[in-house]
Amino acid sequence: MTSYDVTENDTAQALGSGDVPVLATPRLLAWMEAETVRAASAHLDEGRTSVGTAVRIVHAVPTPVGGTVEITAEGPADPAQRTWIFTVRATDARGRIVGEGEIDRAPVDRERFLERLAR
Repeated sequence: MTSYDVTENDTAQALGSGDVPVLATPRLLAWMEAETVRAASAHLDEGRTSVGTAVRIVHAVPTPVGGTVEITAEGPADPAQRTWIFTVRATDARGRIVGEGEIDRAPVDRERFLERLAR
């Protein structure tokens, strides 16, 4: 679990995803993805990483500047699968669910993944 304080830089206004001074959905998604990266690292051997492949989240409750959001990610249920599905949740200081959903990640060999970019 990771906790974030919402700043002016995290708002929909700042990120261009809206015109109100509340936590932007793209920032919430980035925080959720970062939590899945941390959770995935526990299942990765040396030389491997994971890449995001799909996102299904709902951003349900606005969080103002100065608010705090805690992000959790649980999964994968079976690390032997080709795609790892993480359940993500964001809650505010009052215990309300700010957002929740699933983020898929795929484990890959880091060097081979980067080599494919050069082709």
